[in-house]
Amino acid sequence: MPATPDEILSMVVFARVVEAGSFTAAAARLGVSKSVASARVAALERQLKVRLLHRTTRKLALTPDGLALYERCARITAAADEAAAAAASTGDTPRGLLRISAPTVFAQDYLAEPIAAFLARYPHVRVELGMNDKLVDLVADGIDVAIRIVPALKDAGLVARKLGSDRTVLTAAPAYLARRGTPSRPHELLEHDCLVYSLLKVADEWRFREPGSKEIFTLPVAEGWGRFSAASGAMIREAALAGMGLAVLPSFMVARHVAAGRLRQVLDSFAGVTLGVFAVYPQGPRPPSKVRALVDLLVAHFRTPRW
Repeated sequence: MPATPDEILSMVVFARVVEAGSFTAAAARLGVSKSVASARVAALERQLKVRLLHRTTRKLALTPDGLALYERCARITAAADEAAAAAASTGDTPRGLLRISAPTVFAQDYLAEPIAAFLARYPHVRVELGMNDKLVDLVADGIDVAIRIVPALKDAGLVARKLGSDRTVLTAAPAYLARRGTPSRPHELLEHDCLVYSLLKVADEWRFREPGSKEIFTLPVAEGWGRFSAASGAMIREAALAGMGLAVLPSFMVARHVAAGRLRQVLDSFAGVTLGVFAVYPQGPRPPSKVRALVDLLVAHFRTPRW
C-alpha cells in the first residue's frame, strides 16, 4: 500500500529528529514548533503500531524498530535534500529569511555596512541579526550564518570561511593610568585592578614575555586578581573606558578607542593571543544561495579589516 503524503511528511520529521538528536533541534531546523514535531512522530508510531523512540529527559534513543525505519527514512530525506540542492543550483536568486548570529561588539561596530550592501544587492532577502557573545548552536537555534572569533574552530559539523585575523591587547584608560600609574613591568600588575572578560578564555591568564628572555610571567586574573568580571566584551570595554582598570580584549573591540586616545595600550611585553575571525554555517549537500552570497560578500568586505 503506497504511503500517503501525510505519512511521508511524518517520516521526514522522524528522520530529522534522529539526526538532530532532539525534538527541539529538529523543530528549529524544520521551521516548526517542538510540539508539532513531537506530534508527527507520535502519529507515525500510532499508524505503524510500533515504538520508534525511547524518550528521556536528557536524550532520545532508537528502538530496534525505530532503527530499521530510520535507515529507510534517511534515504528519503537524503534524496529530498539532493533534489532541493539541485534546484537551488540552477540560478535561484537569494531570497527569504537569513538568520545571522554575531558577537555584540563586532556586530555593532563592523556588520552594519556589509549587511546594508547585502540587502541592497538582494532585495528578496530579509535579515534577522542576533547578537550574543556566547557560542550558539547553529542547528538547534536555526541560525544560517554565525561569526566566530576564536583561536581555533572546534565544531566539526560546520563549514568555515576565514574573514581575517585579530589579536588580544592590554589596554587602560588614560584617567586610570594617571590615577594608578602606568605599569612598566608585568609584576607591577599585582598592584593594579584587572578587568576579566569571562567568555574570552584566552584572557583567563595574562602572559608576558620579557624582551631577550625566555621567561614568561603569567598573571592568573581569573583566579582572583581580577576585581571585576563580566560575560560581555561590551561591558568590559565600557568598564575600561570608565577607568575601572586594565582589560585584555581583542583588538577589534578597542582599535577605534585607542586611535582616539580614549584607551592606551600598555606593556609591550604582553603576549597577546592570535584569533581568527570566521563566518561559519552548517554542513550540507549545498548551502542555500542566500548563505553563499552573504559569506562571499563578507570575505570580500573584510579583505582589509578596519581594526
